[in-house]
Amino acid sequence: MPTWIRAALPVALAVFAGALPATATAFDPAVEAQNFGKGNERSAIYNTPEYRALLTQVSAQNNREALAIQASDPERQFEDHLCFNGTDGCAGDARLYDWQEKGYGIVQRVIYTARNGATISGHVWATRAGPAKRPGIVITNGSVQAPEQVYWFIAQVLAKSGYVVLTFDPQGQGQSDSKGEAPDTNEGVPAQDDGRPFFDGTKDAIDFFLSTPQHPYEPLKSCETGTSHAAKQNRRVAAALNPKAYNPFAGLLDPSRLGIAGHSYGASGVSYIGQADPRVDTIVAFDNLGDTDPVGSGGIGNERPCPSDPSARAVVPITKPALGMSADYFIPPTPNTSDPDPSAKSTESHIYSGKNLDTGELIIRGGTHYDLDFVPNGGFPATLRGADMIDWYTTAWFDRYVKGDVTADRRLRTDRWRRDAQEGAVDPHQDANMFSFYYRSRLDIGRTGGTRFTCEDLRPGCAGLTADDGVAGDYDYLKVIRTPDAASAAGTPSAQGLGVCTSRRRIRIHVKRIHGVRIRRVTESVGRRRVGAGRGRVVSVRLAGLPRQTARVTLKITARRHGRTVHLTRHRTYHTCEAKRRG
Repeated sequence: MPTWIRAALPVALAVFAGALPATATAFDPAVEAQNFGKGNERSAIYNTPEYRALLTQVSAQNNREALAIQASDPERQFEDHLCFNGTDGCAGDARLYDWQEKGYGIVQRVIYTARNGATISGHVWATRAGPAKRPGIVITNGSVQAPEQVYWFIAQVLAKSGYVVLTFDPQGQGQSDSKGEAPDTNEGVPAQDDGRPFFDGTKDAIDFFLSTPQHPYEPLKSCETGTSHAAKQNRRVAAALNPKAYNPFAGLLDPSRLGIAGHSYGASGVSYIGQADPRVDTIVAFDNLGDTDPVGSGGIGNERPCPSDPSARAVVPITKPALGMSADYFIPPTPNTSDPDPSAKSTESHIYSGKNLDTGELIIRGGTHYDLDFVPNGGFPATLRGADMIDWYTTAWFDRYVKGDVTADRRLRTDRWRRDAQEGAVDPHQDANMFSFYYRSRLDIGRTGGTRFTCEDLRPGCAGLTADDGVAGDYDYLKVIRTPDAASAAGTPSAQGLGVCTSRRRIRIHVKRIHGVRIRRVTESVGRRRVGAGRGRVVSVRLAGLPRQTARVTLKITARRHGRTVHLTRHRTYHTCEAKRRG
């Protein structure tokens, strides 16, 4: 049994077996015990004889491959990681390893050099069927017991939904190096105390993901010393140790449409990088959205300074939509002893709403930090249906704000997770509502046509939720994954992305001269969403992520007139997909 499982089991067993402490008058310990016990539900998937046999087979295969990599590429340094060989709980969902062999999709391993010289390992996912050019998603792991495999259930669903997806092990995780290359050996070490593998590492992953044969990947200079480790990248490519100098699925990728997701420490990283990097359209953060101060917080840890480029640690404004997903219990999962603050998990989402940005915070009833990855071991409790709910909303969010898919509006406003039959079947009270009763789940999003859907507590429901979400029957991520590559997955929208904006993503607006007025700054918005800003009379507007519609762009102009600052408002109307002015 791996060390990390031996360490986790006593904690988990103590949590489940321990007596519940005294509670406040309004708190019901019997209800809490049942809610906390929902963490046992996922074990029904992986504790069957068939699954255990498959997991044993996959673990042996993964161990052989890890040892072979070490033997053939001794420069790699990952043998001291808890999940370096991908066995048992480190394997992720063992049912997903036949992705390419069974004809469900295509995948290739990628290896590249991080800015500090560490070798990074990952995979890119896609399908043969689908549009010639597709949007992309980069997924950043959590830390310690979180190799990329435990997020493959998200990556494969997104690939089936018409995306090119990158999963990778940040430095110090899985099969990526523990350390960098001299003189930056200790940059990002240890990864759990130095957020750079999850912040800078996300940026490096985006750089590699968007690389092409015409523009091969070259790592940025290191933060610690400002050294370039491009020579190592080029040397390893020339020796075929890094398979390619660029994303092997670059031909399928539309680089103008990009979303990023992250879990745990990776959620902190993507919450910052998603706002700081202009290439990113939107963010999904798994437990939970962080702020945009990379050094001062991040929710789980923080990023160390960047001596060679202090500007890389600047606090950035929040200008893009983001979704947070979390669960009743964190890490390690421990039972409540009193009723928690119902809005405690929605702090950052409320900040987004305050900035007129689309956002949400969805909390899984009885779920834990481990609902948001897939670890097939009882020391990492999770609910039965949490992974399906996560895949549903992650796909719908990216469809809405990366693809611009008009059908995603209904899927985000669905009420299916308030009446999920499989949830009701396993719940001790046959409660089919998957939203937490301790914490309020919320959505605050623009609807197709310009109106808004705002619901501050999804569990009891709000006007605007719909049973007509466009998907028939129960949603099951494994069924989505296991459809033949040439077919549309049952229970998921077509990978062709009906209604998706596929034409120009940016427009340039020329503000007319106004006699006696000197224009200083212009900000542009569609409804409550900010879509651009600039100085002078020529400004750029990004319509990425908006559904196919006629959008009214509001221009708020800051100008000087006769020595005084004045504020003016102008309106323009455009088709979001054609970027063609109507009036």
